[in-house]
Amino acid sequence: MAAATLVVSLLMSGLTFWAVNTIQQDARLNDTRFGTDLGLLLAANVAPIVAEGNLNEVAQFSTRFYNTTSSIKYILYADQQGKIFFGIPYSRAEVKDSLTIDRNLELPKSDDITLTRVRQHNSPGGDVVDVFVPLMHEGKKLGTLAIGINPNPTVTVSSNLTRDVTIAVFISIWAMVILGAVFNAIIITRPIKELLVGVKNIASGNFKQRVELPFGGELGELIYSFNDMAQRLESYDEQNIEELTAQKAKLDTLVSTIADGAILLDTQLKLILVNSTARRLFGWESKDMLIGEDAIEHLPIELKQQLSVPLQEMIKGKILKSQEEQESAAEEFTISLSGARPTTVRVLLRQVLDQQKDDIRGIAMTVQDITKEVELNEAKSHFISNVSHELRTPLFNIKSFIETLYEYNDDLTDTERKEFLETANHETDRLTRLVNDVLDLSRLESSKTYHLNSVDLSQVVEQITRSHQLSARDKQLDLRYSIEPGLPSVWGHYDLILQILTNLVGNAVKFTPSGGSVVIFCYCVEDELEPKVRIEVSDTGIGIGSEDQEAIFDRFYRVENRVHTLEGTGLGLSIVKNIIDKHYSKINLVSEVGIGTTFWFDLAVYQEVKAALPQKTITI
Repeated sequence: MAAATLVVSLLMSGLTFWAVNTIQQDARLNDTRFGTDLGLLLAANVAPIVAEGNLNEVAQFSTRFYNTTSSIKYILYADQQGKIFFGIPYSRAEVKDSLTIDRNLELPKSDDITLTRVRQHNSPGGDVVDVFVPLMHEGKKLGTLAIGINPNPTVTVSSNLTRDVTIAVFISIWAMVILGAVFNAIIITRPIKELLVGVKNIASGNFKQRVELPFGGELGELIYSFNDMAQRLESYDEQNIEELTAQKAKLDTLVSTIADGAILLDTQLKLILVNSTARRLFGWESKDMLIGEDAIEHLPIELKQQLSVPLQEMIKGKILKSQEEQESAAEEFTISLSGARPTTVRVLLRQVLDQQKDDIRGIAMTVQDITKEVELNEAKSHFISNVSHELRTPLFNIKSFIETLYEYNDDLTDTERKEFLETANHETDRLTRLVNDVLDLSRLESSKTYHLNSVDLSQVVEQITRSHQLSARDKQLDLRYSIEPGLPSVWGHYDLILQILTNLVGNAVKFTPSGGSVVIFCYCVEDELEPKVRIEVSDTGIGIGSEDQEAIFDRFYRVENRVHTLEGTGLGLSIVKNIIDKHYSKINLVSEVGIGTTFWFDLAVYQEVKAALPQKTITI
């Protein structure tokens, strides 16, 4: 606007000054013509009088001529040498100011003395046109007539007024431009700048931005609308942040608590998310700065070798949009990781797509610890091998001794027959135990339901003692029990508690050398919630090493697998633990190699009030 105003004002001022100059030039030209004509007229009338030398008449004629013509500034007469011999007005000072120097007339230079000459000069009253006319009479030059012509007052006043008005208009325009710029800066530009800053802050996410300017009208409505918009955005932002924070917290909790390792990679194979399970499996607990780094560089060497190429191919490969394609193309690897504790993991790779399923956003890695599964499969293989061997051996012995009795009965003595029958009976018992373990395993996996009720532990303990008394006597063991007088009944299942004690006492008898002792203790203990009865099975056997004490309750695990000296399937203690867990208790042990072992667990005391309630049930 300022530039346009400048151009327009300069153009108009230029046109105005051009017009003023044109008018002034035309006025000067008219004054020159008028002065020339007037000089020629006066010279023609005065020349004869001057030739006669009658200066009085010249003076009178010139005075009348001067008084009757308002445009004449002065009239001077000079001889041929330029010396003034008469002038109007008569004031010497005025005449001297009117181009007389020592009363001599300075004429413009010209080669032709008969021509009329014109010039202009500035005076306090304005520009004056000087007309020099030669006084000629009968072809002889008598001197020079000089007439000063005043400018046309009307034209001068009009041009000066036009010039002054133009200058005033020019100054007014620029004063308005300056005032407008100041007004614009104060009233319009500042609020607009404030709004611009506010919009930028809003765009950057700062929804607390407000514009506090006291303006009314449309600008005030605009500021009010902006603040209202910012307030609404802030409210929506807070709600969204709360929702997103809650969802993120749920997702983080879910991801961190899942049993499988979860890793999320971007398209550059850099880590975006790693849960605690994955950190533990890959040994990343001590590494804090993992997010944003190259995942392949931090993977264990075994994974790096097998996953580098599949990860690159999956990022650059075909986009799999359907669930069926994802499942069919998912990469799965089973890798054994070396370390303090060898670990076997299963790694599953899947593409992560955007909402429209048009672009690959990254790769999701699911890492499953299948060490237990591998160990269980290995233990099952050992179990099948052991059971096959254990079943085949007693069956072969039974068949051999029975065939011998059948074929050579008459040739055998009574002692030999008795020995053969005892051996067949022992192998039958051995075979029965193996079959019972297999049946117990089948029952554990079939989830059979049992009802809990009142159980008298003294009956269970007496039955167990009678059952194993013969085996203990054969090994010269001291098998006994100690029951606290007045021991209350417990919540449980008679057959299952009998099986617990059968397995614990049987192991104690089997692993205790001759001359040792096996004792069953039953007594009351105080508990924070309710009274309980503790059952202990203590022996003076070979003991269990600390490295095996946690593993002996796993299925198919046998300590004797390491020494291969004693029989067993590795299911007894696993069955014991499962049954005790279903009784809402826990199996504990204290053992020292070469000294002995004590297993103990607690059972809740049976109460009449609880008996009136629906019976408890357990599923095994």
